Amino acid sequence: MDELRAKGVKYCIGAYVDIHGAQKGKVVPLDHLPQMAAGSELYTGYAVDGLGQAPNEDEFASVPDITRFIQLPWEPKIAWAPADIALKGAPYPLSTRVLLKNVMAEAASMGFGFNLGIECEIFLLRQLADGSLAIPDPDDKLVKPCYDVRGFLSNFSWVDRVAETINDLGWDLYSLDHEDANGQFEFDFAYSDALTTADRLTFFRLMAKQYAKDEGLIATMMPKPFANRTGNGAHFNMSLSDITTGANLFACDPKDDPRGLGLSETGYHFVAGIIRHGRALCAAFAPTVNSYKRLTRRGDMATFSWAPVFNSYGSNNRTNSIRIPMGGGRCESRNADGAANPYLAAALALAAGLEGVREKLDPGAPNEDNLYELTEAERASRGIEFLPQTLAEAVDAFEADPLVEKTLGVSLRDEFVTYKREEWREYHATISPWETARYSHMF
Repeated sequence: MDELRAKGVKYCIGAYVDIHGAQKGKVVPLDHLPQMAAGSELYTGYAVDGLGQAPNEDEFASVPDITRFIQLPWEPKIAWAPADIALKGAPYPLSTRVLLKNVMAEAASMGFGFNLGIECEIFLLRQLADGSLAIPDPDDKLVKPCYDVRGFLSNFSWVDRVAETINDLGWDLYSLDHEDANGQFEFDFAYSDALTTADRLTFFRLMAKQYAKDEGLIATMMPKPFANRTGNGAHFNMSLSDITTGANLFACDPKDDPRGLGLSETGYHFVAGIIRHGRALCAAFAPTVNSYKRLTRRGDMATFSWAPVFNSYGSNNRTNSIRIPMGGGRCESRNADGAANPYLAAALALAAGLEGVREKLDPGAPNEDNLYELTEAERASRGIEFLPQTLAEAVDAFEADPLVEKTLGVSLRDEFVTYKREEWREYHATISPWETARYSHMF
């Protein structure tokens, strides 16, 4: 409290997330932080998506992690901290942040830490009067705008503000660029333990949107804002570490790796666990109707989309859903997108990977060719299955997978399934502009 008061803080937010990863929370004056930290701030769970409560049930509390306060750069009177949910004084199992901590504790009991880096791809756009989205920079119109220096510099005021905040917070920004679509940017900061990285992504969304709003624009990590441009991935770069020494247990000299990718046997076992449960995990990595308009080989585009559609792995081959980047030492799940709840997705990925390690699963030979160009017969002969192609298909796989129930419990699994099936139903009940344009004069 003394540290925050000295910085000019007057109010504190303890922000937890709902099933979608959207932030919720109450604000207290700084003098009431001790009470908030003890669970004084109560919530009607029925008012929040995915927390499994009925109107007659007891309220739950948010408990801020007081070691992780961030003073909002755009409003220094307020300090923000990620929060867990507690019910009757105990951690609430339907809190996805609590879930991730529990699975990380399971990993720790096996001697493992879990490190995670998430690549933040995000669009900076203008919203027009009719609600549609447009590229705000009239010069950002190259057919292949990836790494475009002019497009980067044209939006430098927003980019610089986001980048400066990342570095001021000590996250170690090491790369930023104009990404593959017009109006799209990427920010890459250092990996950390999975809980820290999930907290940082949650804050990043809040911060990037605020800075865009200050310029009369919107920033969005929506998976696929435009049908004819690439979408927003949020690639999960994962590794296990020795809980005592911190050594990377996925690291291996490529010369000592029979597959030549620079991944240890522990790493391959982890990858095999992800593949075993890949179709179910896809619902958490790509959790919206819109997500599956990104996970296409081409869609409404002139070239390949770069998005993974296969439940497979390989080296620096982006047509696999799991990539072992050059140099090895980690695996990258590429079907994760900007709509993922990072706590939920990370918890399930870790649970699947740990199963692979415990059972010493083998992922088979890596796929090095362009999987987009395989015939269906070639794909089948190599045992390469498609990832789900719609949210409905992904949710069916999620519901049917025993690991999901074991990791989440029946209640949290059912909450996710209920909300996502309703999202799918609402989507199909909506009449789109495409339907109106196509059918109104045809029939």
